[in-house]
This record gives sequence, structure tokens and C-alpha cells, in this order.
Amino acid sequence: MKVKEIAMGAGVNPDTVRFYTREGLLKPTRNPDNNYQLYDAEDLRRLRFARKARQLGFSLPEIRQILEQAEDHHSPCPMVRDVFQQRLAEVEREIAELQQLRGRMTAALSAWQNMPDGTPDGHTICQLIEHWDEPVPETGNKE
Repeated sequence: MKVKEIAMGAGVNPDTVRFYTREGLLKPTRNPDNNYQLYDAEDLRRLRFARKARQLGFSLPEIRQILEQAEDHHSPCPMVRDVFQQRLAEVEREIAELQQLRGRMTAALSAWQNMPDGTPDGHTICQLIEHWDEPVPETGNKE
């Protein structure tokens, strides 16, 4: 298979094939007549595997390590589980941080609705940011 054919077979673009080839994940042969790279069914299998692994969040070095373990006839599955558990914990931590950020952003936007625009005066840069977490003084008459 040529670059375009293996790319179509794996559902990626030709640049992805070239990238994984440069990174050593694919090992094409060279056609002696025209020097084109030729890929075989094993390359297609590895390319599909790499694509799925990337969709699950595995890094290129991790994918390389998984493929190397498989080539050495060692099951990479225990390593995959360990890496995946660590990655899932990281993702959950990032989600929690993003949810906290969302809460701060929502609170700031709500507070900014009642704050006047300010002009930098040497003491402030943007009062919306500088004072967003301070209580807004109540306006109106109290009886």
C-alpha cells in the first residue's frame, strides 16, 4: 500500500502516516523501482492501533512502548491499565479544576453586571478583575 492507501484504510490523512513513519511506529519498505514507501497489513494494524490509543489519550512515547512490548511478545496490558488509571485520575482532577474555574467565571460575570466601567487611574487597571470577589454595595433606599 502507498501512503494514500494506508491512510484511507486507517481513516487518517497522509500526513499522519508520514508522521508515524518518521516516529518509527510504521516500518514501510521501499519500492526499488520508484523509491516509494510501501506499507503492509502490519503497518495498517499498527496505524489503526495508534489512532485508537491516541483517542484514549495515550501519548506517542506510551504507544511506542506498548508496541515494543507487544513486539517482544510481552503483554502490554498491565502497563496500559496502570497508565490509563493514572491518566483517568489526572483527567478527573482537571475536570474538578475546570468546574471550579467555571464557578469563579460565573460568579465574576454575575458580579460584573452591576459594576460600573472604570478608567485606569494609576491605582487600578481593570476594576472588574480587581474587585470581582468583593461584595457589591447595595443601592437604593432602606426604610
